Amino acid sequence: MTDRLKDKTALITGATSNIGRAIATAFAAEGAQVVVSGRSAQRGGEVVAEIRAAGGRADFIAADLDGSAAVSAALAAEATRVLGGRIDILVNNAGIFPGAGTAATDETSFDEVYAVNVKAPFFLTAAIAPAMAARGDGAVINLGSWIARLGIPVGALYSSTKGAVETLTRAWAAEFGPAGVRVNAISPGVVRSPELPQDVSHPGEAMMNGTPFGGSGSPDAIAHAAVYLASDEAKFVQGTVIDVDGGRVAVAVIAS
Repeated sequence: MTDRLKDKTALITGATSNIGRAIATAFAAEGAQVVVSGRSAQRGGEVVAEIRAAGGRADFIAADLDGSAAVSAALAAEATRVLGGRIDILVNNAGIFPGAGTAATDETSFDEVYAVNVKAPFFLTAAIAPAMAARGDGAVINLGSWIARLGIPVGALYSSTKGAVETLTRAWAAEFGPAGVRVNAISPGVVRSPELPQDVSHPGEAMMNGTPFGGSGSPDAIAHAAVYLASDEAKFVQGTVIDVDGGRVAVAVIAS
């Protein structure tokens, strides 16, 4: 690695598995001191142990981001303390995906998904970005999704939350960007979790048919994009959504 994030501090939500875990380990490998946040202390401890074994700096903070301003503020305060008084990079990755279709989604489930996927990053950013702006430097990276812009017949509720996150990305870039805070998003395609056995197909694998890549991606692919957006190399990048989706949204491969 190249120490692209040397002396930076970072808070990554939903960092105990899959994309969040890959981002946390990639940030640490590039020199950042990271806070791994999530609901499972066991899985969080495993991520921290992996990072420390590789010579990185990491701590775990348990948080169940339920959308309340109080819980987001508490995580922001504790992460700031653990990271020595400042958070340079915030990655809003935590989210949940409901399985039910529109007609089968009840109001309780609707509110829960919006609480975790939209309200939680909203209030966490509200608790952290102003301090970044006061220092004149910082980066916020949100995780969107390709289905926020390409309609499919399942996942309407989830895709609407990711559309909201991508809209917030542009709004926050306008709000905090002039004070030196870069706000951008990553839109992953179908990503295969390392925890999924190789002999088990990913339920979204078929969605990648007809793309240049032709299959699902890995969490590392998303982590590479996050490292770029968090680094000084992306100083001229503001309010954008980077598609890391194997070409799903932009390209259709027509078989002859």
